[in-house]
Amino acid sequence: MTSGAEPVRKDSRQITLIDEEQDGLEGATETSPLVGSSSEGSNNAELNGNGKRQESWIGYEDFADQPWWRTPSIYWLLGPYFLFTLAFGGVLVPKLNLIVDLICRNYYSERQAFDPDFSFAPVILGDDNPQCNAPAVQKHVATFTLIMSALTGALSALTAPKLGSLSDRYGRKRLLVISSCGGLANEVITIFAAKFPDTVSYHWLIMGAFFDGIMGSFTAGSILGHSYTSDCAPPSKRGVHIGYLHACLFTGLAFGPLLAGYFVEWTGSLVSIFYVVLGCHGFVILYFWFLLPESISHKRQMAARAKHRAEVEATAVQLRSGLPSFVEGLVGSRAASFLDDHMGTWLPAVLSANPLAPLKILMPSGRSNGRLRRNLIILALIDTMILMSAMGAGTVIVLYSEYMFDWGTLEASRFVSIVSMVRVVILLCILPAINYVFRVRPLRRQRRESGDTNVVEMNSGADNLDVWLLRIALLSDAAGTAGYIFVRREELFVLCGLATAFGGLASATTQSAVTKHVPAERVGSLLGAIGLLHALGRVFAPALFNGIYAGTVETFPQAFFVLLTSLFGLAVCASFFVKPHVYLQENGYVAVPVRIPGDPDDPDILSDEELPSETLPRL
Repeated sequence: MTSGAEPVRKDSRQITLIDEEQDGLEGATETSPLVGSSSEGSNNAELNGNGKRQESWIGYEDFADQPWWRTPSIYWLLGPYFLFTLAFGGVLVPKLNLIVDLICRNYYSERQAFDPDFSFAPVILGDDNPQCNAPAVQKHVATFTLIMSALTGALSALTAPKLGSLSDRYGRKRLLVISSCGGLANEVITIFAAKFPDTVSYHWLIMGAFFDGIMGSFTAGSILGHSYTSDCAPPSKRGVHIGYLHACLFTGLAFGPLLAGYFVEWTGSLVSIFYVVLGCHGFVILYFWFLLPESISHKRQMAARAKHRAEVEATAVQLRSGLPSFVEGLVGSRAASFLDDHMGTWLPAVLSANPLAPLKILMPSGRSNGRLRRNLIILALIDTMILMSAMGAGTVIVLYSEYMFDWGTLEASRFVSIVSMVRVVILLCILPAINYVFRVRPLRRQRRESGDTNVVEMNSGADNLDVWLLRIALLSDAAGTAGYIFVRREELFVLCGLATAFGGLASATTQSAVTKHVPAERVGSLLGAIGLLHALGRVFAPALFNGIYAGTVETFPQAFFVLLTSLFGLAVCASFFVKPHVYLQENGYVAVPVRIPGDPDDPDILSDEELPSETLPRL
């Protein structure tokens, strides 16, 4: 900080405008240090502590002297993330079948208790139970699964943003362990309900959904995995690395149910698959805790905590002195004085308890951040729409194909597997090739032409390649979905599915691009806010899409695809409002309320001299 402070007055309180170090912070990006750099730091920019020249991305510097087993990398995450998605996809169908059998067993038992003359065939868990196809049983199953999914989605909407924000200050791996513990507790309760149905009622599965949701569920695991990847990957490779995670996701969702079905058939026990999933969760937790290298160094964690602390203190000071003058006339001078003195204590807690509070990171303040606000909001909404279509549209597309073409389980499973594998090939082969041609090679050419092999990658928002990849991917999704409306032949229907597979680039590109708009210490909070939207989408999308299809299947079954095409069309139009090279701009002057030296009325407020090296963020 400069020593010169300019005192001004605003709202009857004195504030000091502190001039930030322009040399250290001008043009700051996520690759810049968290605190202002001095001239000494600038002189050391070319050499690291061992006298070696710095890496091409400053994010590598914190781990330059670490052995390979303590250096974070996307490749440390791919194995357990694939296992995590395989367990998530593999347990979906067996768990649904278990719920059907448990509810069916309970329904007929209760009916027999009321009518002793009533008899029914025994319900065997995991076996074919045709008596469970009764409409009354199906109604109970639909209601129960809706309660479970709504509870998990609502709780994860509350906790996933908090976990993402905490991971910026306390590291990713500990929060990844916490998010995985929910699934572990859920599977334990499921096993008890399956093994002891007479003692443990199926209603205890709601408690399992509660533990899964309160720990963030799959939503938190996904955003923390993407945050970890953003920490490890330079801007030029971030989209490719996030694409690897999405490839793991599609592979797990495609082959998880298939492998689970074969395993249940091989063992002859439905409960056996839950033991396997429980073991997967346990292995992932132990791997995260003991083997996964932390992607945020201790230095960055401490700097992020200090910055967050300063932000909270500044908010408390502003609230403590921000009581409107008319309140005194309404409640009296003594009550107004009490509220004014204590507002900075309780009001921040009330504001932070707002479930929508994490979304404020999508709207940074300042005139210079207008285009940034537009980019973040559009990208967040597009990503949420993509997830809603993935979570809610998949089931309807399968139901529609079986209705229109008389497909059975084999044909429908083959169609889903083909589309999923094409997505995986695109993410693992085509996206890296595009990235190499349009990003890596130009960067290497720039280094050769400049004669400096140590050109440092700077993060300056989404680039032109991000924007055009997003537009093309959304257009492919819109074209394929529109084709579903008109085609009446199986071959053309599969071809439309392959067209939508190219839309798999959209989600990876969106999440990669959005992390390039903010500093590194904000990535977890930003992805957490998007995770909140994802969790809400998981709650509402299946009900919306299934409801539309159920209401129109007898008259116009393609109505669902008309809605989906319209949504993708809006997303394509919105993508043209996303501007490249937009990054968070913080003003050169930051207003910090400070105490007048010697003023006894504000003993908790630090003066300018007591804040020698901290500047407060605008966010």
